[in-house]
Amino acid sequence: MSVGTSEAVLQVLSGAASRPLRGNLYLTSSVLRFPSKFHIKSGKGRASKHMQFFKYSNTVQSQCQIGSYWNKGLGGSFYGKAAVDRLMLLSCKCQQAESASEITAEQKNGAWFVDSAKTLNLNGAVDMPNILEFEDLQQAKEEGLTSNGATEGLTSNGATDSATTNFRKVSVDPIEDEAWDLLRDSVVYYCGCPVGTIAANDPTSSNMLNYDQVFIRDFIPSGIAFLLKGEYDIVRNFILHTLQLQSWEKTMDCYSPGQGLMPASFKVRTVPLDDDESATEEVLDPDFGEAAIGRVAPVDSGLWWIILLRAYGKCSGDLSVQERIDVQTGIKMILRLCLADGFDMFPTLLVTDGSCMIDRRMGIHGHPLEIQALFYSALLCAREMLAPDDGSNDLIRALNNRLVALSFHIREYYWLDLRKLNEIYRYKTEEYSYDAVNKFNIYPDQIPPWLVEWVPNKGGYLIGNLQPAHMDFRFFSLGNLWSVVSGLATRDQSHAILDLIEAKWADLVADMPLKICYPALEGQEWQIITGSDPKNTPWSYHNAGSWPTLLWQFTVACIKMNRPEMAAKAIEVAEKRLSRDKWPEYYDTKKGKFIGKQSHLFQTWSIAGYLVAKLLLANPTAADFLITDEDSELVNAFSCMISANPRRKRGRKNLKQPYLV
Repeated sequence: MSVGTSEAVLQVLSGAASRPLRGNLYLTSSVLRFPSKFHIKSGKGRASKHMQFFKYSNTVQSQCQIGSYWNKGLGGSFYGKAAVDRLMLLSCKCQQAESASEITAEQKNGAWFVDSAKTLNLNGAVDMPNILEFEDLQQAKEEGLTSNGATEGLTSNGATDSATTNFRKVSVDPIEDEAWDLLRDSVVYYCGCPVGTIAANDPTSSNMLNYDQVFIRDFIPSGIAFLLKGEYDIVRNFILHTLQLQSWEKTMDCYSPGQGLMPASFKVRTVPLDDDESATEEVLDPDFGEAAIGRVAPVDSGLWWIILLRAYGKCSGDLSVQERIDVQTGIKMILRLCLADGFDMFPTLLVTDGSCMIDRRMGIHGHPLEIQALFYSALLCAREMLAPDDGSNDLIRALNNRLVALSFHIREYYWLDLRKLNEIYRYKTEEYSYDAVNKFNIYPDQIPPWLVEWVPNKGGYLIGNLQPAHMDFRFFSLGNLWSVVSGLATRDQSHAILDLIEAKWADLVADMPLKICYPALEGQEWQIITGSDPKNTPWSYHNAGSWPTLLWQFTVACIKMNRPEMAAKAIEVAEKRLSRDKWPEYYDTKKGKFIGKQSHLFQTWSIAGYLVAKLLLANPTAADFLITDEDSELVNAFSCMISANPRRKRGRKNLKQPYLV
């Protein structure tokens, strides 16, 4: 960061400046007190030491609300009680938060109303949906009628306004209706504003554990579903509130989150005021992993946050959020955390077990594919959103270098098909020098017996992990699907990944899409790698369980590769059971026949994943705001690195650029 930029930031942090920002925000002394609890220890133990004091003071009892977003109004204000002054760019009055209200419904390109006549054929083909056209929207607004004839509306900030934004609620199939009702019932409110959705909302469960919190990774499909319906404010509020929970202080000891780390989850808590027991205040209590099983920090939260931020801007047309000073700073802090130099020499991101969707010990420590795909996607999204200035030029340069090296590394060394498998089978070991073919000293005996018979003649995939003398040959669905969506995999590789899923449909989809990984760890291998984890028993939970939420990533990948019939077929499989089984978190057994042994019901991201898949299948062009394609410079750089033959021995002299591959 340049000296001028540093001084400007310090000036803003100190509250010395008073300058207008977008919307009605002003950096004045009255709103610059942005308190942080990172320096505060609660003597009464009411809250986490990392709790951010976004306080909503009331003389009346204030309660955390979970309920229908469609009908909720906004109100109230929140105040900060500072231990230290901190930049506060979030509006002090929730009801006056910036919104995309100036963007008309015609421009938002986000609401699709699907007629109940839309069905999926048994052969997987999609019947063309009846979509409400612009003229119908205008007529619906004028008439202000819902499906039952009552007036109903929602303003851009969530308040009811039947005079301006009434819509005709076109009926959809009962499963979708039920899913939308459940999704809206899971919405969490802070200071009267919708800020996210809880992980699960099972009314029959007495032990919710931490499933009553708002998880960043779990909210992603919920946020996308709301974006696709044109309900932007909940996503905007989520982005800004989670940004204020980001760790801004440097790590002082092993118990503090690293600078730039986003929390895994947060909870809205209602606590009494220190000076008035009859009054209460709402606080956001983040969890950076210190309360999670295994006490592992979430690497994927910041990456998903960047991806959702780009999706919000592209879908809503409101770029003011990503242009804000605090948001730009948040992006840079996440990037610096991920791009920091260390002892690792690979361009991939080094992480520990349990730092992503698979949040328990499953032998994915090192360089798991899921994190690399999200990392690559977040780098592309960040490059698109970063404002060019003196403080970001070096970061953008490092980002571009990492993109080239990362794409080469994953495409070249993680790729596995029948041809590559035969090459590994014939590897020579103990090779030295820059001309080594077996660069990672992989022993051919590592090839598991199941793999030889499982890999089809047509198709391939990206392996789960690569480290010195170790290749994790398991198929991980999220990593492969997001490699397709983000463009980390080449076009040929992307088609080959879908070819493999199609060829191995009985293993990866079966009775409930989609296997989180394949195959399961069993026997002594399961005992050693998972520590005999009773929840990750073979073909359950993260150990090759089936997760309905993966439907939406699968649908985006299929749409990108112009193969929507595969997604339609998977959705048809899921629809037969999801509603009947009360929307479980995951399914057990090889074919996904049983509801998971410890699966929570009414799991929000199972519901949202299904809705996103249906919405995207009804309007495939809407998937564009989730898809990233590499630019020509990246393609050219990659082509130069692999030259004409990707299997050719490459000496040091052949590399004209200092890329670490």
